[in-house]
Amino acid sequence: MQQPTRLEARIDARARRVLAGAPSTGVRGFLVEASVFLAKQAWACVFGAALLAAIVLVRTLYPSDLAVTRNDLLTLVAVLIQVAMLATRLESGRELWVIMLFHVTGTAMELFKTDVGSWAYEADGFLRIGAVPLFSGFMYAAVGSYMVRVHRLFDLAFVRYPPRWATVVLAVLIYANFFTHHWIWDARWALTALVVLLWLPTVMHAHVWRRTLRIPLLLPFAGVALFIWLAENIGTASGAWLYPDQVGGWQPVSLSKVSSWFLLMIISVVLVTLVFSPRPPGKPAARRAPRTVGWRRKTEHVAAWSVRESPVIAAGHRRSKPPRQSLR
Repeated sequence: MQQPTRLEARIDARARRVLAGAPSTGVRGFLVEASVFLAKQAWACVFGAALLAAIVLVRTLYPSDLAVTRNDLLTLVAVLIQVAMLATRLESGRELWVIMLFHVTGTAMELFKTDVGSWAYEADGFLRIGAVPLFSGFMYAAVGSYMVRVHRLFDLAFVRYPPRWATVVLAVLIYANFFTHHWIWDARWALTALVVLLWLPTVMHAHVWRRTLRIPLLLPFAGVALFIWLAENIGTASGAWLYPDQVGGWQPVSLSKVSSWFLLMIISVVLVTLVFSPRPPGKPAARRAPRTVGWRRKTEHVAAWSVRESPVIAAGHRRSKPPRQSLR
């Protein structure tokens, strides 16, 4: 079982007390599992949901003629959301590294795509790099936040997961294709075929409450890609960014973008596995060594390790007599 953050451990303990007497069979049992599944999914999306809500509110309610521009305000709000996620222990420091990887790779893509005219933002504000407002990187970070949180909340395990070196090579090819297809042949469908070939045998085990779902991994890939496409429609409808065919008037984002988001999901999954190794069912998640602050914790930690690792010390502990009790 992967270690929850401290806040989530308290929430989990309360939820277990509430659900302790819930039915486990029949229609009511199914509804309990479905409710927990949806609640966990919503909880995993809290970063993305907060950022999407901020985009809609700022774009629709905030005046465009104030000193602090909409894009700058969105960047400040995105920073506050990220700080709040860390301060409230909704994300750990280790998970932040994954999210920052998403931020960097996403911002690099944004710089290129806006330069070649794939989409555009309002050219205002100071918190931007070139034509890219800095809040755009947080949209990719929101995907990263979802990935690491759903990994932990559902204690994900995998059967027949492909070799990580092969997934890294494919992710690099996919990322490169987002750039190179502007000059040479677009290899997205060939890359999609490789994704299917590589992950088709993989089954994901997701622990909900009393039950563990066994899902072919390609289905969650496609589901998350479709969900991001829906969120993108909300973002473009608010005017946060626009595709060339939306400049004259908003229209739904082309369904062809779902394939792009599907391939981006592969990059997301591989980035997560660089920090959290995929594990088979039944194998406990790797835990970091406990932090030891002060001489007492260090002494206790070393003593516990010695008893566990040294048969001689362990035998001495077993032979030692208990302290004599006082007669008073």
